[in-house]
Amino acid sequence: MVDNSRVSPRVRPRAEGPAGSSRAGVTRIGEVEQDNAASSLRRPAKRAPAREVRSSTDAPRLAEELRLEQQVASLMPPGKNLDLRLTENRYTMITVKRQPGGYGVRIHRMFAGSDLRTVRNLARYIVHNDQRASEALGNFIRDNDDVIQDQPRQRRSLRMRTQGTVHNLQKIFDNLNATQLNGSVKAKITWGSAPKRDGRRRSIKMGSYSVDDKVIRIHPALDRPEVPEYFVAWIVFHEMLHDKHGVVEKDGRRCYHTKAFMAEERSFLDYKRAAAWEEAHVQSLLID
Repeated sequence: MVDNSRVSPRVRPRAEGPAGSSRAGVTRIGEVEQDNAASSLRRPAKRAPAREVRSSTDAPRLAEELRLEQQVASLMPPGKNLDLRLTENRYTMITVKRQPGGYGVRIHRMFAGSDLRTVRNLARYIVHNDQRASEALGNFIRDNDDVIQDQPRQRRSLRMRTQGTVHNLQKIFDNLNATQLNGSVKAKITWGSAPKRDGRRRSIKMGSYSVDDKVIRIHPALDRPEVPEYFVAWIVFHEMLHDKHGVVEKDGRRCYHTKAFMAEERSFLDYKRAAAWEEAHVQSLLID
């Protein structure tokens, strides 16, 4: 669920942004969504206004792209527009931009010709950011990994920023590495950049680990006086464990959160206190 250099541990894709990559990477436990009561899609009643499927360009479009767009649009709420484009992107399999009037979707060509179940999962993910749909789409991507074109990845130049307004990530990282991980983690760490958005967040990805770059990124929303350092440390500890434990292949699928991983996460010294703080305050992180 999932920029594919970052695969979500609880697999809840962001409300706006990449999801579902099949390549290495991880995202963090703390991607939280507001409660969404409408978890299932509604088929439009016959009396509902017609759904418009818009194209953002006059260039000729492939039949397979139009077909998939129409299939997904038929499962969306009435009055919502859909602009869906097929891509050959090797790293980001699905990108959704949600706006009041509808959805802009960029999706890998492997989804052309999908069966009805996959199309339904696409619609649920696009409209509701549905967790089960995200998991199903992640499995579909892994099963069709051979379709992704093998081309060299252009690495981005990284600007590392460890000192925040309140919290120093390098200090937290070094302390955890020395006291709980025996210096075994060699990753780098930085504050991430907050995505541009209008209004309240629908979700927040509090931390991520890029396997390719060996870089941990922490969401800047955690760099606040009201966010305790032990909670930031818990997020950092989780991402450090991804560097330590790596990815395990099991029954042909990649497993990022093994039993050993989860057991070691619970060894975090402030585990119960941090989990309790998340439960009580996580909604406040959705607001600037």
